[in-house]
Amino acid sequence: MISDRINEQSSWRDLTEGNKIYEPATSVQFNTGEWRTQAPVHDEAKCKQCYLCVPVCPDLSISVGDNDKIVFDMDHCKGCGICSKVCPFDAIRMEE
Repeated sequence: MISDRINEQSSWRDLTEGNKIYEPATSVQFNTGEWRTQAPVHDEAKCKQCYLCVPVCPDLSISVGDNDKIVFDMDHCKGCGICSKVCPFDAIRMEE
């Protein structure tokens, strides 16, 4: 999980270093979500569980969790906003 001291206002010196992937599957060790300037906000009341957002996430940061509800992995979400664009119910919006 991202440290409580790291957020969108943090200095670049406090962020996890990138581009240091030396072997397969090591990217999970880097909290690339620290790089984002916008974050998805999920409105569960509007969500119809269509799961259109799950396969379009380029970072695999959206999955189906308990009770078939979508779950966001904010440690790895880079804030691209693709999920909010494909949601036909406006259940995901991007906020700074």
